[in-house]
Amino acid sequence: MRHMEQELIFKNRIRMWRAEKRISQSELAELVGVSRQTIGSIENLQFCPSARLALLICVALEKSFEEVFYFDLEQSLPKK
Repeated sequence: MRHMEQELIFKNRIRMWRAEKRISQSELAELVGVSRQTIGSIENLQFCPSARLALLICVALEKSFEEVFYFDLEQSLPKK
């Protein structure tokens, strides 16, 4: 019997906190020194930010690291 594999997925709540602060991706991008596309890619889990960028985002959103970024366990099918 094969066990299901668990994978840690690095996720974020940037979109939620941006909405609360009523700031756009472009505004957040300007605050942290990256492009709007970079913020969009991070929000959509297509790009993992550096530690420096992640912390700058937290400062800009006025939230702790743990409030913005977290790991989620996802089950994947057994490998053959």
